[in-house]
Amino acid sequence: MVLADSSKDISSVEMTSQKLKEYANYMRGLNLIALCSAGSGHSGGTLSIMDICAVLYLKIAHHQLENPNWDDRDRIIWSAGHKAPALYTSLAVSGYFPEKELMKLRMLGSPFQGHPHRKELDGVEISSGSLGQGFSVGVGVALAAKLNKKDYRVFVISSDGEQQEGSIWEAAMAGAFYHLDNLILIIDKNKLQIDGKVKQVMNIDPLNEKYRAFGWHVIEVDGHNIEALEENLNWARNHNDTGKPIVIICHTIKGRGVSFMENVVGWHGKAPNREELDKALKELKLEDKFDVEALLSYGRQYQEQVEQKLNDALPKFSRNFWWNEADVMKVEMVSTRKGFGKALDKYGNDERIVCIGADISDSITISNFYKNHPERKDRFFSVGVAEQNATTIACGLAKEGKIPVFGTYGVFASARNLDQLRVSVCYGDYNVLIAGAHSGISVGPDGATHQELEALFQIAGLPNMHLGVPCDTIETEKMTRAFLFEIVGPKYIRFAREATPLITKESSPFTFGMANIYRFRKEEKNFVDAFEIILADEYQNENEDVSIISCGPETAEALRAAYILKKDFDIETRVINMHTIKPLDKTAIIRAVQETKAIITAEEHQVGGLGNKVAAVIARERNLDKKYISFDMIGINDTFGESGQPWQLIKKYQLAAENIVLKAKELLKL
Repeated sequence: MVLADSSKDISSVEMTSQKLKEYANYMRGLNLIALCSAGSGHSGGTLSIMDICAVLYLKIAHHQLENPNWDDRDRIIWSAGHKAPALYTSLAVSGYFPEKELMKLRMLGSPFQGHPHRKELDGVEISSGSLGQGFSVGVGVALAAKLNKKDYRVFVISSDGEQQEGSIWEAAMAGAFYHLDNLILIIDKNKLQIDGKVKQVMNIDPLNEKYRAFGWHVIEVDGHNIEALEENLNWARNHNDTGKPIVIICHTIKGRGVSFMENVVGWHGKAPNREELDKALKELKLEDKFDVEALLSYGRQYQEQVEQKLNDALPKFSRNFWWNEADVMKVEMVSTRKGFGKALDKYGNDERIVCIGADISDSITISNFYKNHPERKDRFFSVGVAEQNATTIACGLAKEGKIPVFGTYGVFASARNLDQLRVSVCYGDYNVLIAGAHSGISVGPDGATHQELEALFQIAGLPNMHLGVPCDTIETEKMTRAFLFEIVGPKYIRFAREATPLITKESSPFTFGMANIYRFRKEEKNFVDAFEIILADEYQNENEDVSIISCGPETAEALRAAYILKKDFDIETRVINMHTIKPLDKTAIIRAVQETKAIITAEEHQVGGLGNKVAAVIARERNLDKKYISFDMIGINDTFGESGQPWQLIKKYQLAAENIVLKAKELLKL
């Protein structure tokens, strides 16, 4: 094992228990500085696991810096991908890269993504973030070692909340069945998850007895006792004579080492600000160990360079039309998800409505259903990290006449449980409302694993499904109400996390299944007042030059594009807010073809989720009198997202109004 770099030769240090304690403490401080630099991320779990990381990376595991892909290295697989800052800190202290690089955590273009990506950084074995999957990958890697007659060990890092995923137990069953004595599962059992205490969200105990029943050799240890960790990890790696895979259940404290973080649920997915960082470093007795300002300045400088490059690449017009940069056309920014919670709070008295949470209840606002109404708490069911189970539980509730509402991040709502949606919800044609929250790139720094960019393909392809993508928080509330009481059958609402522009009013028309037409009238103090909003079937043709068909938060960019086109080029634009993707308002699309010269679809999604559907309507229409129409699409071009601020990602993936304007000019041959 070699652990060295040019700045410090760790291999020359005898890794005594005392030295490992010092390194673990140092790593906690470095981890917190990186999180402060990022402004987001997971503090609690990275602190709870740091003693384990120090022992594993600095003493037990076999790996080589000069050859990160050494064929005989031990594989350390992070199934709990949200603890990525602890992984990066472990690699930095091991010497894989300079520690200051950690200050780029969760920033655009950085290899330190919000959840690990194997193609970005040496020492990262798998791309992870969707809980439960890494364990099964570990089983596969351990099987490969057996087939190739290799002596390396496979360590899988997992969390206790992750044990709620059904796939965990499939992996556990397979690991024992194939006698994978080269597989070591490490569970950081800190007893807290996002929604609260694990035993209250969805109890996983007795965890030790469950693994024994599955055929594993079980070790339980104090996850903060360095000597005990050394002894047990060393035995598991070098002396396992049981013929069984090993699980080491490490009892830890979430937020370990920082008094105001310890055992506090709210520090699961929160980063310290500068004041909190200074206080934490003082408690860790590290206030003189780091040049904190120099480190944070390194991160700020990198972020400024990223911003400058993005702004330099953004198309330029007569002035800066970016949001709230001028004294006119001001817009209020409100998180779209709040409209979902507001609707559940307002309309949840109906005894038929039941809600199902999946460990991110506050984040997606589904918990608003009962927060102000304790009498509704018995109609709220938490299933923990178990999206597939939640979806099929919802079917059972719907079968008996309830109106179940299940919500989670869009990546899990539309993909993790796609088969359950297909067979149990849609084939059964049950009245189930699924909320795909935090959709698109609005989750920003969490990175690709949590950025849902494919749901319109997956969900719209399901028979019997109704699919809505509201443009702002007000429309989200209206659509949620319609889904609760007007639409019967499978239904899916896709909405964003980030604060996005308010582009509708309470008085704006809304009918599910019918698009809204927006027309820019004149520059106003408030952006929303500059547009007239009309139901598509009530709209009178104005022979505009171009139609922009959009949905979700990208609709605001379409409106800003209409504003720029008029102000700088005197081009008239019909913006169609296609908030209902299924059933699609085909009449509004055909009228746009007949009455305007060009059509652009704009979506914060893989290109074609909306665009392909619009194109299909046009291609199949027989009554266009052979009219030629210029057509193109704006969207994310067949790539995964990455960590970065949401508005940075809008610019990077060329979803901004300025990019739509260039496309319109191109289609109109200007």
